[in-house]
Amino acid sequence: MSQPVAGGSPEAPRPAAATSGTGYSATEWDLIIGLPAQVIVIATQPGPGRPYPGMAAGLAGLDAMAAGRAFDSDLVRSVVAAIYARHDGTAEPQPRPGDLVDVLAACRAAVRVLDRRADPADSAAYRQWVQSVAARVCRTGSAVLPDGTLAPADRRLLDRLGGALALG
Repeated sequence: MSQPVAGGSPEAPRPAAATSGTGYSATEWDLIIGLPAQVIVIATQPGPGRPYPGMAAGLAGLDAMAAGRAFDSDLVRSVVAAIYARHDGTAEPQPRPGDLVDVLAACRAAVRVLDRRADPADSAAYRQWVQSVAARVCRTGSAVLPDGTLAPADRRLLDRLGGALALG
């Protein structure tokens, strides 16, 4: 992990790392930069015990994804920069996740890539950031119970994501 550049703003996005310079193949890098959006999509889908969370939840997820620009991790900042660079209108749209099983498999694949290629602190920061994106969506779109906890369906979703991200 790294600190912001002296005199630089921690909110300023860093340039995206080129895949050849990071040790990630193009496929691995696509997986890593595509996962946060997949998590937003899956967390905004209605399901048993999960009514449609609404547009505010999706926007909260995008905001949480953008918050990665201020993370104390070169990897997370590079991923966010690559996400924004990818969405400049010149890149092809990425496929949407089919279902939760697909997203959980992508989480596990990303963990395997990070275990092989990333600094352990950057790996942990990335995995926590992806989980925080999902948590923000769930907190915004969920029926928060009177005791301040999430609805059981949202809690289960976050628990499954956390397990697939090896956070537990």
